Amino acid sequence: MKRKFFKLFTLATVLGSLVLTSCGDDDTNGSGTTEPPITEGRWITVAGAVMGITDGVPGDGNGGTLIYSVGKEDAKDPNKTIDVFENGYVVPSARTARLQSSEDGFTFFNIAYGGGNGGEFSKYIVGGGQNFSPTGGVVNIAQYASASPRWVKLFDGDKTGVAVNVTAPVVHTDGTGAYSNTRGTATVLTLDMQNALISGTKSYEIALTTAEEVLGHHIFRLDAPVLNKAGNKLIIGTWMRKTNPATGANETTFEHLGSKSVVVDYPSLQNPTIITSTVGFGDTSGYRSFNSFLADDGNIYQATQRDAGGSHILKINQNNTYDNSFVFSLDAALGVTNSYIENWRYVGNGIALVMYTHDGASVSGLTEQPQSFMARVDLNAKTAQQIDLPYSTDMYFFQYQGFVVDGYDVYVTIAPVGQDGNIYVINSLTGAVTKGARLINKPGNHFIGAF
Repeated sequence: MKRKFFKLFTLATVLGSLVLTSCGDDDTNGSGTTEPPITEGRWITVAGAVMGITDGVPGDGNGGTLIYSVGKEDAKDPNKTIDVFENGYVVPSARTARLQSSEDGFTFFNIAYGGGNGGEFSKYIVGGGQNFSPTGGVVNIAQYASASPRWVKLFDGDKTGVAVNVTAPVVHTDGTGAYSNTRGTATVLTLDMQNALISGTKSYEIALTTAEEVLGHHIFRLDAPVLNKAGNKLIIGTWMRKTNPATGANETTFEHLGSKSVVVDYPSLQNPTIITSTVGFGDTSGYRSFNSFLADDGNIYQATQRDAGGSHILKINQNNTYDNSFVFSLDAALGVTNSYIENWRYVGNGIALVMYTHDGASVSGLTEQPQSFMARVDLNAKTAQQIDLPYSTDMYFFQYQGFVVDGYDVYVTIAPVGQDGNIYVINSLTGAVTKGARLINKPGNHFIGAF
């Protein structure tokens, strides 16, 4: 399906800024869908993760990150070649960087993950190829969010980033020495990305119910915050663990008591509360990427991991509570068992693209990880269909971070670990797949997204 082309228009705002995107009522296609904004002249930045230098394992990403940008037309051209590992810009990060791009693709953001500069925020003007020009200052958030911070940017015009952290949970006992609870100190930090400044930070212990804590349940990690439609609450995903009250040791397997998120006031970051889903029974933190999205309908949709019933996509309504009447099981939608959503992206009109694995998937002899797949999900119809891509046993999406949504076009990088691949452009409306530029790989390395 050929996408409509829209003329560039200029919209004067009260600030006198220029918006170089097409959107609005004219973007409907007759079926009630609305085309997401299209950015003229947008860069597509490809990111690659390098295998660890010392005792490296293919696909571990522990050797750092490189990026390389091309225009949309080149990204779509299968005759073009991109060699990010030979020609890319080295992102300051000891391990796989946590990357973000501006909504228009013209600015790139990074917080270094691990190493001597771990926790350092920096941003760059994208100039094409390996040209990434540092702009503004830098700020290090390690003292608040650790040297390996978990962060995302809010969809607020690229103004704010949010980093979260939980210190190592500690076992507490009562006056008799009996087990009481396990808690770590949580920190939520807001980052002014325009001026490279820490704009706010709050720390607190976040208690579960007494009944849950006495059994040993506790928050191990926070990640993937998202801002609600009203702009007054942050919803933060959790990774839960359980202490054995008798021994004080963490239990390797346990039953989750429903999927949980932490809700805090925004922008004050105060008044943390916990909401619990009775649909999902896994974690909601994701891994190195967005895991919750504000959708067109004003609700937030959130994926689960390590869910006993396979991954679910949960719905958080505009009252900032889980809507337990909404049930989406990836297992049921795809006809698989024990699915695991590695990462995903909401792309508009109730549609999402999901990278996942499941029981029975072939295990790579190279990475020792189960093969990854990709599906187009219709959250309204509660259906899913595997996308037609050149799959391989060595396909590995666990560290994947970036999807570019430009109109109905969604740009993704697809390649097995250590092998060449391509950019693919997926039409979110139809599911049609178009092969784009060739991606040159090196042994042990893998691609972690388009930005």
